Amino acid sequence: MLYTEDLEELIFHRHQMHETDELIVLSGYLGPRPVARLEELPFNSTVIYGMYGSEGIKPTLHNSLTSIQGSAANLNIFYSQLPVHSKCYAWRRRGEIIHALVGSANFSVNGLTTPFREVLAETTFDTFRPLNAYIQHVLNNSISCLEIGTERIIESIINAEFCSMSLLGRDGEVQNAAGLNWGQNPNNHTTPNDAYIALRTQHIRDYPHLFQPKQINPQHLDNRGRMQRHNDSIEIIWDDGVTMEGLLEGSQPVNGMIYPKQISSFPAKAELGEYIRTRIGVPLGQPVRRHHLERYGRTDIQVSLLGDGVYKFDFSV
Repeated sequence: MLYTEDLEELIFHRHQMHETDELIVLSGYLGPRPVARLEELPFNSTVIYGMYGSEGIKPTLHNSLTSIQGSAANLNIFYSQLPVHSKCYAWRRRGEIIHALVGSANFSVNGLTTPFREVLAETTFDTFRPLNAYIQHVLNNSISCLEIGTERIIESIINAEFCSMSLLGRDGEVQNAAGLNWGQNPNNHTTPNDAYIALRTQHIRDYPHLFQPKQINPQHLDNRGRMQRHNDSIEIIWDDGVTMEGLLEGSQPVNGMIYPKQISSFPAKAELGEYIRTRIGVPLGQPVRRHHLERYGRTDIQVSLLGDGVYKFDFSV
């Protein structure tokens, strides 16, 4: 069986079909949100970050994963010292694989929730033994996320791209009913704290590796019968360690391709607005103004890519 949609729910409910006591996740790249969700499962889970061996890991993602490791009693997170790009999900009983999925989907929100971009396929019984041996070989060459030294963390931030995204409108003020004040327009179908961060064409031109073009969704048509484009889910890790799920939404043409035009929180649009208001000391439900941001100490957010659909948002002063 081949799967192209709802991969996250597939992974987190597959154990209901099999008598298992362990889940092994081997993934080239990781996102903190699905890793943290493993604590909900009624058995032990092991997660291996595969590309650590060649790329190291960025400090923000490492700190998020070690925080999850410290709070989850039924989870072990490892970093492979071999460069491994595989994506394997194996359910075991008493150390033997009883069911497995392999394919292209990384264990991240972006890798598991974008329909038709990634696939996972069931493996057959005759692959269980060699797959188990392969996973054990990677594990034997892995270290706990709690054991690594700072040299591998520092190495991974060399040549990183950092995009400064302004929270102000083009007139130099926070917009009255857009951006951080998106929800302040009573005529919109929004709540007062709804917010987004504008993704401008210059950001895309200057940092082409940070933001990817939007893909067409073949199953969704607009009211004119035209195929709509995906709003890709991402994971956001803030400089203070807070994580949230985000959405690259809207559409704008850049260099002959269609890109998203804003970043919002997901599924609640107000999560982003509430978070920013709390950090800068503006009461919830009230509009944000430039002087609030200046009093806080900055009017922009520095954005960098940590991995597959995982971003760092730095709003520190």
